[in-house]
Amino acid sequence: MISVWGMTDRGIVRRENQDSCAYEVIGDGGLAWGVVCDGMGGAKAGDIASQMAVATFRGHLEQLEDIEGPPPAAQLLLAAAEDANRVVYLKSETDDDCIGMGTTLVGLILQDRQLCVVNVGDSRAYRISQDAIRRITRDHSVVEDLVAKGDLTPEQARNHPQKNLITRALGTSRKVKADLFQETLEEGDWVLLCSDGLINEVTDQEIHQEVLAGGTPQEICQRLVTRTLDSGAPDNVTVVLFQQ
Repeated sequence: MISVWGMTDRGIVRRENQDSCAYEVIGDGGLAWGVVCDGMGGAKAGDIASQMAVATFRGHLEQLEDIEGPPPAAQLLLAAAEDANRVVYLKSETDDDCIGMGTTLVGLILQDRQLCVVNVGDSRAYRISQDAIRRITRDHSVVEDLVAKGDLTPEQARNHPQKNLITRALGTSRKVKADLFQETLEEGDWVLLCSDGLINEVTDQEIHQEVLAGGTPQEICQRLVTRTLDSGAPDNVTVVLFQQ
């Protein structure tokens, strides 16, 4: 049976929360989905962008309740991301108060041990086991591209002045290319979805430590958010944690 919990916090510095999230366990507990969106901090209406993207994503993933047999996870996730992009882009083009808005999106479908993840932007998905933590997604960001080219180390990227500049987002253009990842989990693995408000303040090793410290997904999420707040939390922070 899959267990999941999520929470979002404005943080210490920001006056509003531009992060949004949603998640659900379906049926007898062998199937679940989740999504985290982080509205573009420097743009107008980032909170509206993330909320609209989550609502659109939810509308697609609620179809899982009516599907018999293994769900077409990849098709559903890509369609949800594409439609979320369309909705946010249309709003930004037709509402003067929303010009230039956009949002990241990372979402998943988990059925038993079969995991499928979709990603646009720099919100992340992690796979966590007793032995290791591994990032599933690849950030669409300036510093990630520099790391890939060998111009920066991951440690340098963490403190780079351009670490928050993303190269891809929902709603900033008519079309968007989402990345898709699929893998099979091992028994006891955890999957974490999070906004960059977490990973900018808490290292991967610290995330791993908090998960291994035990407890329910709710308790672990609370500890991760508290750890972020204790570090100053200059950004909004959102976490959604799945245990299977």
